[in-house]
Amino acid sequence: MSYRKAAAIVGINVRTGKRWRNGRAASGRTQATLPLASSGRTVKPSKAALRELWGTVPGPQASAPAPQGPSRYLCEADRIHIADRLREKATIRAIAAELGRSPSTISREIRRNRTVLPDGRWHYRPHAAQRRADKRRPRPKDGKIGQNTEPRDFIQDHLTKRWSPEQICQALRKRFPDRPEMHVTHETIYQALYVQGRGELRRELTRTLRTGRAMRRPHRQAHKRRSGPITGMVMISERPAEVADRAVPGHWEGDLIIGKDHRSAIGTLVERATRYLMLVHLPTGHGAMATREALIKTVKTLPTHLMRSITWDQGSQMAAHRAFTIATDIPVYFCDPASPWQRGSNENTNGLLRQYFPKATDLSVHTPDDLDAVAAELNSRPRKTLGWETPAERLAKLLATAS
Repeated sequence: MSYRKAAAIVGINVRTGKRWRNGRAASGRTQATLPLASSGRTVKPSKAALRELWGTVPGPQASAPAPQGPSRYLCEADRIHIADRLREKATIRAIAAELGRSPSTISREIRRNRTVLPDGRWHYRPHAAQRRADKRRPRPKDGKIGQNTEPRDFIQDHLTKRWSPEQICQALRKRFPDRPEMHVTHETIYQALYVQGRGELRRELTRTLRTGRAMRRPHRQAHKRRSGPITGMVMISERPAEVADRAVPGHWEGDLIIGKDHRSAIGTLVERATRYLMLVHLPTGHGAMATREALIKTVKTLPTHLMRSITWDQGSQMAAHRAFTIATDIPVYFCDPASPWQRGSNENTNGLLRQYFPKATDLSVHTPDDLDAVAAELNSRPRKTLGWETPAERLAKLLATAS
């Protein structure tokens, strides 16, 4: 008999009947009942009675047993439900809500495991989808990097150049746009470096990463620094609006990276619009007077329209900010206490610089030529925030437009 007729005899709606057929309990308030001809009352039927009326009601012979608790994987019963609801023209979101899953999970399942016909049409067959999923599941598997030597050599070569995994991934997509076998995600590279036993990338390449760590660690909270008193500070809240939106070039963020025992330092200046980096040599120390003179010498190498303001933290090295402004006509704005995100570009760049100038090392041994070489290398790296252009390319465009 038909589904509708069988459901009417059992005393449930058609959808509940299909759920029972697929191995799941009834949902909602509907209870399965059978009419008693003699009294007109209804009773809840046993599974044996249901099996006699409808041979595919769940039981020992059922092909899709009910899932035992939540699982991160879709089971065959879930796939049967997806197929039924797709035939009923249900939306992806509706199916996801019924299964208690994310819509992206259902969409990805249909895209991966559907059957595509020669004419481009497709349909979703739950049992075929289950077979495909079971075939893909066995572990361990060779990673994408281990299966192909060409992307592995490309990745290892650029890791030795101190490129980040995300920069390498974008370079692969840009250089090989029509070869998906060359495309990997940055997490794939991290896994190939850090996961024991895979051997897809040389383990010593972890030293070329930003942190240089041989194992992954959780992020630590930034340490709050206490600042000394600085008179006459102009706070960041008084900074022009054009600085905040990065629309106008020439606004810089500055800071120092400190060496061993706080005895040496290097000044860093990062342009907000282009992320262009300039390093400031501090051979005579990093006190207020030494920092002022070194900054004056550095900023005078730039065109006037590319040096409009500097934003600094409340470190005592900028105590002579008034004298700096008088000498250069460049205003200095100060961040709020313990607010490093107000100089986010500079903080990020300082982290990159620690690859070249590790903590607890003597920074005074580096010459101005050394600093220029490091700045040139960082300025030639593609940046995600610049649409994978380099800071040098973006600055060159600005200079060409100005001329």
